[in-house]
Amino acid sequence: MQSTFEAQALSERLALDETGIWRAPHSAPVSFPVDDYAACFRVEDGSFWFGHRNRCITEAVRQWQPPGFILDVGGGNGFVAGGLIEAGHETVLLEPGAEGARNARAFRLIPHVICATFDGAGLKPASVPAVGLFDVLEHIEDDERFIEKLKRVLRPGGLVYLTVPAHQWLWSITDVDAGHFRRYSTRQLTSRFTAAGFDVLYATYFFETLVLPFYLLRTLPFQLGFRERREVSRYEAEHAAGGKLPSRALQRLFDRELRTIAAHRTLPTGTSCLLVARKPAGATAGVT
Repeated sequence: MQSTFEAQALSERLALDETGIWRAPHSAPVSFPVDDYAACFRVEDGSFWFGHRNRCITEAVRQWQPPGFILDVGGGNGFVAGGLIEAGHETVLLEPGAEGARNARAFRLIPHVICATFDGAGLKPASVPAVGLFDVLEHIEDDERFIEKLKRVLRPGGLVYLTVPAHQWLWSITDVDAGHFRRYSTRQLTSRFTAAGFDVLYATYFFETLVLPFYLLRTLPFQLGFRERREVSRYEAEHAAGGKLPSRALQRLFDRELRTIAAHRTLPTGTSCLLVARKPAGATAGVT
């Protein structure tokens, strides 16, 4: 696979350090718990949740092929980027957290890692062929403004692949702890991207079978006033247990979700949303 990534074509702020990570000179805090980098890194490879999300993302990218590399914005430890690369899609990781960037480069061997915030990276207008936002948009307070910024840096015809947590009525202490500002419906996502001038190619829910257990085990206790803040160990325990969860029946249901995406059909509900959108070929750079 021939690389289409050129750091200087993307931004003039980036400098390569001795560890092989591109860095921008300034960074700003983001709404994401610092401890979660290590917690995620310990469970990602064995978690059915992370694994199935990767398969859904990869299937969407296979159906709507990117016109160049994918910039995985806020890609954490590089779990999704690694999955996309394994599937044959060149992926560049943009991660503001030093620990996440280090894990992605040193342990997941992601070839191109940029340690910077989206704004701090100084991305040039119309420089990015495709963007991935995988459970990132919910961490951004002014999401509408951010979508406008995405449009600016995307090339005409560029694609956005996105996942977010679904349904505001599923809000729980897990969202509070994770630094979320909101959960979404597919209609809300479609409306936000359409309002910004994108063509929405596809939007669906996934993790359909998790809605009821999620509501009973997380949302309902939160609504009843049981708001004990989670420890990292509890977070890890949930995903470690999840690694053993899929029975054959449940795996068949997950496989059905993949077939649904492959057929460009949609699921009526789920605990996550998946969206693919395109910047129109004749669109201008947008906001500054």
